[in-house]
Amino acid sequence: MKRAWGAVRGYLNNTDKWLWLFWISASLLSLLFLAGIVYSELAYSSKFWTQAVAIGIGICLAVILSLVDYRNLLKLWKVYMPLCVILVALTFIVGTYRGGDQAWLVLSIGEKSFSMQPSELLKISFITTFAMHLNKVKDEMNKLGNLLLLCLHGGAHVLLIQQQDSGTALIFLCIFLVMIFCAGIRWRYILIAVAGVVAAAPIVWLKILTNDQKMRILTVQDLSLDADYAYQQLNGLKALGVGGLRGTGIFAGKHIPVPEIYNDFIFSFIGEACGFIGALGVILLLMVIAGKIFYNSRLALDTTGRMICIGVFAMIVSQTLVNLGMCLSLLPVIGVTLPLFSSGGSSVLSLYAGLGLVLSVYSNSTKALFYEK
Repeated sequence: MKRAWGAVRGYLNNTDKWLWLFWISASLLSLLFLAGIVYSELAYSSKFWTQAVAIGIGICLAVILSLVDYRNLLKLWKVYMPLCVILVALTFIVGTYRGGDQAWLVLSIGEKSFSMQPSELLKISFITTFAMHLNKVKDEMNKLGNLLLLCLHGGAHVLLIQQQDSGTALIFLCIFLVMIFCAGIRWRYILIAVAGVVAAAPIVWLKILTNDQKMRILTVQDLSLDADYAYQQLNGLKALGVGGLRGTGIFAGKHIPVPEIYNDFIFSFIGEACGFIGALGVILLLMVIAGKIFYNSRLALDTTGRMICIGVFAMIVSQTLVNLGMCLSLLPVIGVTLPLFSSGGSSVLSLYAGLGLVLSVYSNSTKALFYEK
C-alpha cells in the first residue's frame, strides 16, 4: 500500500495537477447533468453509463500516455495513423448512420455491441502527425513548396471527413488553421487564403452545398422559415430561456425535450437546469481548461510538443464555440459536441487521449527545466 501511495504521490508531483482538477471536474459535472437528463426521462440510462465507463477508461488512457515521453509515442505514427485512416474508410463500407451521417462502426463482443466514431481517433492522429510535420519544416515553413505540402496534409483530412460529417470536418479545419497560424505562417498567405474563401463562397453555395445544408444555414437567420429545421434550436432556446438566472434544478423531474439533449444540445439542459449562472460557469471552466493547455504549450521543449498542445487547445476551443453557436442559434446545427460534457464514448476517449499527450509534454518539459537547474 505504501509503495502504491508513493507511486501516486510521485505521479502527482510531476504532472499538471491543476489541469487534472479542471478536467475531472468537467467530467463529473457531465455525469451529474446526464443523471438529471435520465431522471427526466429524456434519455436512456445507457447514456449515463456509457459516459461513466468512457471517463474511467479515459483516465487510465491519459495516465498511461502522460507517463510515456511524447517523442517516443510519435515514433509510432506509421502504425496509428494508417490504422485511424483505415477505420474511417471502413465507415464508408460498413458504417452505420446516426443523424444522417454514416460515421460509426458497430463492434460486437459476445452478446454485447458498442459503436465507435473513428473520426474522433483521427483527430488525435492528425494533431500529432501535423505537429511533427510543422516541426520538420519549422525553419522553412513559409517556402511555397513546404506550405503547399502542409495544406495538402490538412486538406486531405478535412476532405476525407467532409464525405461523412461536415461538423467534424469543420473542427479538423479549425485545428489545422490554428496550428499553422501559431507555427508562424506569414500574413500575406493568410490574406490570400481569405480572399480565396470569399471568391469561392458563391461557387460553394451554388454548386457544392446540398439543399439540406442550405436550409440549415438559412434557418439560422430566420427560425420561422421552416418549423422542421428550426425545431431543435427553437426548443433549445426555449429551455435556455426557462432557466432564467438560477435554473429550475437538475433533478426537477420535468425539462423541455430537445432532440440530442444528452449530446449536441446538452448546453440547453445546463441552461435550463442551472440557469445563466450555471451555463456561464460551464463556459468559464472550458475556457480555463483551454487556457491552461495553451499555457503549457509555452513550456514545451520543442516545436512538436508546443504544436501538440496548440492542437488540443484548438480542438477544445473550436468544438466549444461551434456547439455554443448551435445552441444559441448563431450557427447551423452540424452535430458538434460540447467537449467533456456531451455524452459520447469516442469523443470522451479522444479528449482524454489529447489530455494524456498534453500532460506528457508538460511533465517532460518541467523535468528538463528542473534538471537544468
